[in-house]
Amino acid sequence: MSTEVAADAARTGAPPPAERRQSGMSEAWRRRLPLLPALIFVIVLTQLPFLGTLIVSFMNWNSYYPEDRGFTGFSNYVRVFTDVNARSAVVVTVVLTVSVVLICLVLGLLIALLLDRKFPGRGVVRTMMITPFLLVPIAAALLWKHALYNPEYGLFNGLLTLFLGDNAPQPDWVGSMPLPALIAAISWQWTPFMMLILLAGLQSRPMDVVEAARIDGASSWQIFIHMTLPHLRPYIELSVLLGTIYVVQNFDHVFTITAGATGSANLPYFVYQTFYTAQDYGRASAAGVVTVAGTLIVSMLALRTVFTVFQQESR
Repeated sequence: MSTEVAADAARTGAPPPAERRQSGMSEAWRRRLPLLPALIFVIVLTQLPFLGTLIVSFMNWNSYYPEDRGFTGFSNYVRVFTDVNARSAVVVTVVLTVSVVLICLVLGLLIALLLDRKFPGRGVVRTMMITPFLLVPIAAALLWKHALYNPEYGLFNGLLTLFLGDNAPQPDWVGSMPLPALIAAISWQWTPFMMLILLAGLQSRPMDVVEAARIDGASSWQIFIHMTLPHLRPYIELSVLLGTIYVVQNFDHVFTITAGATGSANLPYFVYQTFYTAQDYGRASAAGVVTVAGTLIVSMLALRTVFTVFQQESR
């Protein structure tokens, strides 16, 4: 059989199958070769530090007791899962992430619906709406802490005095309600991100179908429920996925606004406290690995949902 294939290849002038396979492999390697330096750089920059963190997570390594350093197995992970502060940080992370993502999704959808309409100055308004997302997170957190939340000269207490008089209450927003204060500040910065994704989805709608539905007598609410929302489903899923990934690892706002006080420490801040305050590198590394694992699980579940939606939309 191989002799006949070689004879046919010789008659047609085509290279034998083995040479074709070798040529195809070499061509594939030629296309991938320019990407190899970038791949090596990414591996060195991201995976090697994570590998080092994984190794340290199995060690008893505390800078206060340098002579006791050594391999300790899974004891750091046991301490992380049995620590009351770690469990509280997990709960805070879940509450913070779910609240911020839902608030940003609803507000982003409402703003996207408004900006999808034509009105004078729409470009300027759109640019102003995305400004919070362009701020450095630490700068946005400082803005909320001092310019808005401060009980002595903050804007919120100033508005209370303006509308209620000199006897108006002057609450300590951060001290009395730390978690809502964090949710409001983070939602303010991430709502434009959701809005941009949803606005892109709105502007990709087939408007001829929408106009046909209006001619047939469909109301604006019926068009929104039966046409706009099904079209926006992939964009909503993508917004939730990316928003969850980013909000889960939020550290700047927690560190700047509340410093983890009164039960507002999330998992990234718990890792920081364990590493910087307790100087317990092993337990901090274990908490970091648990945080990364949890984020990957959430991301994979969300990605699977997104891919399923895209496959359904493409059929």
